[in-house]
Amino acid sequence: MRTTSRKKPNPKKTNERPKTIPVTHTFIVKRSDELLNFLLARFEGKLSRNSVKKLLSDRKVLINGSMTTQFNYPLAKDDEVKIAKNPVRTAPVRKNAPQAAVPSIKPYIIYEDDEFLAINKPAGLLSVESDKDPNCAYAMAAAYLKQKDARSRPYILHRIDKETSGVLIFAKDIRIHSMLRMHWNEDITLREYYAVIQGEMEEPSGQIVSFLKENANHLVYVSKDPRGKKAVTNYEVEKSNDRYSLLKINIETGRKNQIRVQLNAQNHPILGDDKYGLVPSPINRLCLHASALEFIHPVTKKPMRFYAPVPNEFRQLVK
Repeated sequence: MRTTSRKKPNPKKTNERPKTIPVTHTFIVKRSDELLNFLLARFEGKLSRNSVKKLLSDRKVLINGSMTTQFNYPLAKDDEVKIAKNPVRTAPVRKNAPQAAVPSIKPYIIYEDDEFLAINKPAGLLSVESDKDPNCAYAMAAAYLKQKDARSRPYILHRIDKETSGVLIFAKDIRIHSMLRMHWNEDITLREYYAVIQGEMEEPSGQIVSFLKENANHLVYVSKDPRGKKAVTNYEVEKSNDRYSLLKINIETGRKNQIRVQLNAQNHPILGDDKYGLVPSPINRLCLHASALEFIHPVTKKPMRFYAPVPNEFRQLVK
């Protein structure tokens, strides 16, 4: 599998920040379907077929943040469908006024074939849009694929935190996506990360096992309650100095904020983690990078490995 080493990502800034779109409903797709059939099922007994069609013709339906009027738009598992309160339209552009544009994803592509698009996501960019921030890697991937083929679209396989950089993969084929998502955790053979932490671990390598729960403010914490979600993190100290340590990490479970929470509970927070560790970073970013992801191809049964080089800044911190 080919890989490409690139400079530290620095996504282009747009001149206008997209405004948050008020919505009335949000749905998460559980299995592959066509958009109209999905909406009819969601609004059964509440809206007539014509009323559901009108939502589309009135430009009120968004898929992963992008508006569509296409009745047979192919939905995949984990897609997010939103119903906007008002029609979503492109604002008229004044003469000589700056236009907002989706940044190009091309500088971050590390692999592409007929079935997959893999990027080295820069830190500070969401995987998928949120209510507060519509800028995301998904929108960049969608715009890129649409330029090549108006009928194509990316399908979400997984996510990484906004503050984390590294490997992010989209499927380009809905059949492959569905097969992978059915057994995603079983098919993944490697989830590798690198992190720069405060201080030195007590052991040069080890395994952290804990139960994670989430509070009302959506913050994850370590609990002794076995009813929490079990999280397993393996680490190896690659290099350290009197202030910081660079860890190579392999997680066996993919829990929300797992690495950040568990390392903070060990009194070795990740540098730049302003959500859990509250430790400043000399390089002004969260020092966590998704360096490699490997899974078994659902058809060929061959391992697919994607790699994004560890940022040079991480190694400089532990010189």
